[in-house]
Amino acid sequence: MSAHLSPDTFSDLAAPVPEEAAGPERTVPAEATAGPEATGGPAGDPLSEQAGALRRRGLRRFLPAPVVHVGRLLVLALVVEYLVVPQIAGTRDAFHTLLDVDPVLLLAGVALEAASLLAYTMTTRSVLPAGSDPGFFRLLRIQLATLSVSHCVPGGSAAGPGLGYRLLSAAGVDRTDAGFALATQALGSALVLNVVFWVALVVSIPVWGVSPLYLGAAAVGVVLVGLFVGLVLAFTRGAERAGLVIYRVADRLPLVDPEVVRNHFFALGVRMTELGRDRRSLARATAWAVANWLLDAASLEVFVGAFGHWVNPDGLLVSYGLANVLAALPVSPAGLGVVEATLTTAMVGFHTTRAIALFGVISYRLVNFWAPIPVGGAAYFSLQVDPAPGVAARRWARVKRRVAHAAAPLARGRRGGGRLTTTMGAMTSRPGTRRP
Repeated sequence: MSAHLSPDTFSDLAAPVPEEAAGPERTVPAEATAGPEATGGPAGDPLSEQAGALRRRGLRRFLPAPVVHVGRLLVLALVVEYLVVPQIAGTRDAFHTLLDVDPVLLLAGVALEAASLLAYTMTTRSVLPAGSDPGFFRLLRIQLATLSVSHCVPGGSAAGPGLGYRLLSAAGVDRTDAGFALATQALGSALVLNVVFWVALVVSIPVWGVSPLYLGAAAVGVVLVGLFVGLVLAFTRGAERAGLVIYRVADRLPLVDPEVVRNHFFALGVRMTELGRDRRSLARATAWAVANWLLDAASLEVFVGAFGHWVNPDGLLVSYGLANVLAALPVSPAGLGVVEATLTTAMVGFHTTRAIALFGVISYRLVNFWAPIPVGGAAYFSLQVDPAPGVAARRWARVKRRVAHAAAPLARGRRGGGRLTTTMGAMTSRPGTRRP
């Protein structure tokens, strides 16, 4: 009923009722003669409530509820990280630190972070077979879209590769090659990070001593390295036994073909063996992974240096490796909060003032964590607008099939109508027939 109410309706309700028309049994509600103050003002207006409901319904129509909730959490984290946390360092120290910032070094930090993303893309490209290479620019957009998802949801290290696998498959990469490339990149990069961290620890412990945080990072690193070694042995040495175990597990899962799962496992084992024999490709992939981590660490060093202090290389790599190893724990998206707290605390332990460490880390994370989210969203949209040539051809063929299927009844009707018209014309042209 509220959908048909109008201002005239409310004016009629508000008009006084004559006594003779009201009668002894007819009474006028107090709400009808009262003004907005008595009825609660605009909040009690049915039209206002309906408009608010329509606006809320329109927002939910474009954004699902989980996306809205995650967006609110990210906005809250952004406000806390960039408006609340800097106050901990002290207003006076923060003001002087911001006045001394070097904008040229900030731009250099952004350039180093961009170079790190390029090396990250080349790591994936170096483990793809030559026939499955979708091109550098397309692969870069796929990696940015993957990072965007990984930075938005907790446990993004699982959701991001899932999107990357789908985008690589849509770009024409063989599914086995896509899964192998993503798995090799993730595990290989984690192994390289732990090697860099342990080398920095060996160099820094005699000078700076041991911190309790090193034990937690060491435990996480041991688990990651053990997982990597176990997978390599399963793919290369115990493929038959591991394949049998995988078949039995997959056989108990609904909607899963155990034979297909086992065949994919054997195909991944073949790819792993081929990569191990190709020393040049393996060295190239390792070099790009090392470049990715070192360029990212250099970006952090430059961002901190922009505020007036340069961290020792060993202290920088220990702080950087410690934060990124602990970020592997599925506590928050891409270690949000964990990385910031660990980097700031570790750098203060390496004789960096708290204000400089805080602003340097915040500036670094603005480019390292937050910037890939909108950039990755734009990259994903560009992949949908400009798909791979094979995907575009398949989509166009699918559209033509649908158009032909939709137009088939109309074409049949036209052919039937033509035969009917021809028949009627023949009948009316016969001798002895009369046209109407």
